[in-house]
Amino acid sequence: MKITGIKVRQVEVPLIEPFRISLGVITHSRSAIVSVETDEGLVGYGEGAPGILITGETLSGTIDCIHAFERDLIGTDPTDLEKVYWIMDRAAAHAPCGKTAIDTACYDLLGKKAGMPVYKLLGGNENHMDTDMTVGIDEPSIMAAKAKKHVEAGFDTIKTKVGTSFAEDVARIKAIREAVGDDVKIRIDANQAWSAKEAIRMIDRLDEYNLELVEQPVAYHDIAGLEYVTKHSRVPIMSDESCFTSKDALRLIERRAVDYLNIKLMKCGGIREALKINAICEAAGVECMLGCMAEESNLGITAAASLGAATKNITRADLDATFTLTDLPFKGGMYVENTKSLVLPDVPGFGFIGFED
Repeated sequence: MKITGIKVRQVEVPLIEPFRISLGVITHSRSAIVSVETDEGLVGYGEGAPGILITGETLSGTIDCIHAFERDLIGTDPTDLEKVYWIMDRAAAHAPCGKTAIDTACYDLLGKKAGMPVYKLLGGNENHMDTDMTVGIDEPSIMAAKAKKHVEAGFDTIKTKVGTSFAEDVARIKAIREAVGDDVKIRIDANQAWSAKEAIRMIDRLDEYNLELVEQPVAYHDIAGLEYVTKHSRVPIMSDESCFTSKDALRLIERRAVDYLNIKLMKCGGIREALKINAICEAAGVECMLGCMAEESNLGITAAASLGAATKNITRADLDATFTLTDLPFKGGMYVENTKSLVLPDVPGFGFIGFED
């Protein structure tokens, strides 16, 4: 099988409402959906969803990278995943979202060629994964009402954004805990908002409301600060923006700078690199979470859920992006059961069908 062409389609879907984090506000899902065509008539689908607040990438840059990859990938067997990776790595030093689009489309083709769902190709531990539901920054009463609504719908884990001020963050978590009761897990994400000492002070106070974990409390580059927080916090600490690639993961693990690690396909460049990150963590006894960008559609979420369901060391999921969209641009892929469970279809590849229109 050989790649004969790669088509790119820009997709924009409004979020149901603006989503605020400490770094800024997101209003739309904007992504590049690729179709990798082959001489056997099989087509693989993938998505590159750049979140400029996290990766620094733009949609136009992602699309340009995909076109650059196409020039070098024509004639390559898409199931030669190692070859595809190194071709892309030579063409662009970073560009993880563009790489993810091609990488996931090639895994889709591999599944179709093999006649197997991708989650089985990746390990087949489960065919589903439960996700949390995220609450963006807002007034405490509004955040509490949203969290309560999510719990009443069937979610048992709430992830909430924080990172504006001490008093505001305390008021937010207090209101959410009172609204959802004692049995619901609450994980918080500061998106780099604090210094190391501020983080310790904040976490000590916020843990009065029983936190499951704290995600990315300090700046992405402050590995020493992250290590300090992890060593001095009674609440487990998870990295996000501090880890893009397997090299970052190795650095964090060597320093024991985190208790958990959040993998996002759009940060690391696709499933191939995500598997390496998870393997490093598993060898060190560090569990992983599968996360997503708010800009992703059901294509990116299906690819991530397939990886998370397939591998035992990925024990948590923050794959809630599709719940916040006004529409899903693509047919097929994962579907939802019991509110929070993302189920992978038992069909070859990811089970993508095509655009809604």
